Amino acid sequence: MSMDKLIDSLSSQGWYVWDDFMSLQHIQAIKNSIPDTLQDARIGRGDTLQGNKSIRADQTVWLEPEMGEPIVNYLDKMEQVRQELNCQLYLGLRDFETHFCRYPNGGFYKKHVDNPRGQGRRKVTTVLYMNETWQAGDGGELVVYDKENNQLFELEPLAGRMIFFMSEEFPHEVLPTQQKRESIAGWFLTEKLL
Repeated sequence: MSMDKLIDSLSSQGWYVWDDFMSLQHIQAIKNSIPDTLQDARIGRGDTLQGNKSIRADQTVWLEPEMGEPIVNYLDKMEQVRQELNCQLYLGLRDFETHFCRYPNGGFYKKHVDNPRGQGRRKVTTVLYMNETWQAGDGGELVVYDKENNQLFELEPLAGRMIFFMSEEFPHEVLPTQQKRESIAGWFLTEKLL
């Protein structure tokens, strides 16, 4: 069972790729629920929040239950994962935040860690890929590194594939895209969102 593999892999190596996390039918239903108005992505938090297209060139929208049943179903599935991670790994995960990301042709996200300045609020990062027609040469791969800056692997953004990794352990980047690239990034948090 993939949930068991997720638990084993997160505890042993800190990451897991779940290739059939969501069906193409569910992916399409989620895409149809995303509003047309996306915002240029920003970096930082609070007072330091800023746009910087030399670091990150994508557009996002935070997912909310009001966007429709496909979004609610996705959030419910992630809640089940959160509960299982807490039950099996005692991670103290209290909430989940998530947004849809669209990288236009040429979009990228330079190497970064998901907990800026060691805040530690984000514990487990998730990325669900939504690119039904992705082919080699389309770009937009996720490259994951260890803390010594050694490349661990490069992951193709295939529709239905989800990666989970420990947020503070793995610097990562999105390579420049040659096609539109869509995904849902999320973070299991150790603090409840207000």
